[in-house]
Amino acid sequence: MGEVKLSIFGFGNVGRATARVLLEKERVFKEKYGVSFKVVSISDRSGTVWLPEGMDLREVLNVKEAFGRLSAWSNDYEVYEFSPMEAVKEIDADIVIDVTNDKNAWEWHMEALKRGRAVVTSNKPPLAFHYAELTAEAGRRELPYLFEATVMAGTPIIGLLRETLLADSIEGIEGVLNGTTTYILTKMEEGVPLEEALKGAQRLGIAEHDPSGDILGFDAGYKATILHCLAFEPITFDEIEIRGIDGLPLEDVQRVRKEGKTLRLVASIERGSVSVEPKELPKESPLAVSSTQNAALIKTDLLGELLIRGAGAGLKETASGVVSDVITATIRLRGG
Repeated sequence: MGEVKLSIFGFGNVGRATARVLLEKERVFKEKYGVSFKVVSISDRSGTVWLPEGMDLREVLNVKEAFGRLSAWSNDYEVYEFSPMEAVKEIDADIVIDVTNDKNAWEWHMEALKRGRAVVTSNKPPLAFHYAELTAEAGRRELPYLFEATVMAGTPIIGLLRETLLADSIEGIEGVLNGTTTYILTKMEEGVPLEEALKGAQRLGIAEHDPSGDILGFDAGYKATILHCLAFEPITFDEIEIRGIDGLPLEDVQRVRKEGKTLRLVASIERGSVSVEPKELPKESPLAVSSTQNAALIKTDLLGELLIRGAGAGLKETASGVVSDVITATIRLRGG
């Protein structure tokens, strides 16, 4: 498989970062893996640009960044008003890449698999609610269904649990899995109130325009659910317990700091049990990360405690996870 056709859904920050990696490392990927990636379609909220012979990623990036929407390209290319489901059915691709926030995307992930297409995604809710169905369908069809970028951006915790720790039985995982809340709590330790820290995070692009998923703990909950599915057995997001940092008084964060500890939003994962809540941690705890870092402490029967730590947010970091999965999917599709 020398040439691989890609269909990208979502062309916001992560979608564009993914396209840049594919563009800038095109020669590296060809030399290292013997593969050329041809992007045959890209979809954003304004429409789908579809070019079976492959499109110029530099040009599509320029259009999106200049006009903010792919439909502005209509003078040069036809823009289709496909739903994601229609696009998956209509467009011939080897790998479907989902970097949207579409909570119903599991439906078109399933359709892609049924049509023989591999799926790579950074989209968390489909897995947090439908992990069992999606992975079973992929297994039945012997197709890659890869999701490294759903947890800890490009820091490879998914691959570690899914492919590396095969001899170990996981006993439990504790993790700080949301970089936005880590940033906010770090600022609150410096005396900045939550609302002000949140606005600063939004200005820096760390927090979304609607930050409720981070602040209420949903994002960390999605990630913790996925980790439980990998480490133990499938559960759904509806079965876990969550308490976010919304309404957390500055005085509480300052008190914990004066006591020589730190407050972080911690996910605790054991067989049949997942919880997310603010916890007091000793300063020397491996989970006492700062800025936008993530960390996870994995306890196994053979290795004991294993710490994985790295960027939990960031565009190039998330694109690293997405494109690494695209390469892995390619290798598997060609029988490697």
